[in-house]
Amino acid sequence: MYHLIRKLLFLLPPETAHHASLTGLKLLNKLGILQQKIPYHPISVMGLAFPNHVGLAAGLDKNGEYIDALASFGFGFIEVGTVTPRPQLGNPSPRLFRLVESEAIINRMGFNNKGIDYLIEQVKKSNYQGILGINIGKNFDTAVENAVDDYLIGLNKAYPYASYITINISSPNTPNLRTLQYGEELRDLLKSIKKEQASLQQQYHRYVPIAIKVAPDLTDNEIKSMADIFLEQKIDCLIATNTTISREAVKGQQYVNEIGGLSGKPLTQVSTKVIRQFSQHFTGQIPIIGVGGISSQQDAQDKLEAGASLLQIYTGLVYQGKHLVRTILNLDS
Repeated sequence: MYHLIRKLLFLLPPETAHHASLTGLKLLNKLGILQQKIPYHPISVMGLAFPNHVGLAAGLDKNGEYIDALASFGFGFIEVGTVTPRPQLGNPSPRLFRLVESEAIINRMGFNNKGIDYLIEQVKKSNYQGILGINIGKNFDTAVENAVDDYLIGLNKAYPYASYITINISSPNTPNLRTLQYGEELRDLLKSIKKEQASLQQQYHRYVPIAIKVAPDLTDNEIKSMADIFLEQKIDCLIATNTTISREAVKGQQYVNEIGGLSGKPLTQVSTKVIRQFSQHFTGQIPIIGVGGISSQQDAQDKLEAGASLLQIYTGLVYQGKHLVRTILNLDS
C-alpha cells in the first residue's frame, strides 16, 4: 500500500509531500486506523526503559505537532526538534531534494522551527506516554561563541518535559555550528551543559540524560579527541550520526551539487564506521544511538554489532513507510 502512496507523494515537491504526509498521518491517527502493533522488547539505556530499540530520529517532527500520530508506528522512542530558542524560518526554498536512485535525501532546512516555547506546548497537549527526546540547537543569528547561551535556554525549557535531551552540534546547515564539535569549544560547551544539568536535577528531582549528536565527516584523530572529551565530561549518550556533506557515494546523480546534508542509504556504511570507532574508545562507558541510512534489518544489525544500543530512522521511512519499524525488529521473518 505504501508504495502506491509514495508514488503519489513523490509527484509533489519534497517539502510539500512532507507536510502532506504528516497532516494525513494525524488525520488517520484520529480515525484510529494507523496503529501498528509492536511486541514489547524492553531495553535499558541511559537509565531509561525503552519498549524496543527502534526510534524516530529528529527532523521529521521539528515542532512536536505529530507526536501521537508518529507514536502509532510502534517506535520505542521519539525524538522531536531540532528546536531553537526563538522561531526561525530556516533557509530559502527549495531546500529539500530527493535522490530516488539512491533512496537518499539532501536537505538544507536550516533549523526551521516555531521555537521551543511552541514545541513545549505541543508536548503538553500530546497523549504520548513513551520516551521522548527533545533535540535542541542554536539560532542561526546567535554567534557561535555565544552558542552556549542558546543551548542553556533550550536545556532549561525542555528539561521538565523530556526523557532525554539531545545537543545538536553537527548540522551542516547552520553556519559554523560544527566547529563546536572540536577541542576547547566542545569541552567548554559540555562543561556548561553538565553544570546546568546538575542544577536542574536538583530543581526537578529527576535526572534527564544528555545526548550529543555528531557528524559523520570526522577523521580518526577527531573521533579520538572527541571521545576523550565525552568520557571526561561524562556525557550520557552519543548519537551517531547526523547527515554528511560528502557526495562521494552519489556522484553523477541529480541534485548532487545541491548544498546540504545527505541522508539515506549512501550514509549507511559511513555512520556505521563512526559508531564502531566511538564504541572502541568508549569501551561500554557511554551508550550510542546509531542513525544513518538504516533501511533493512541487516543495516540495523550492523549498527548494533558496531556498538549501538539503540537505533533511529528517518529517511528510510520516507522510502519504505512505517513497515520499516517491523522490518528492523525482524518481526516478519
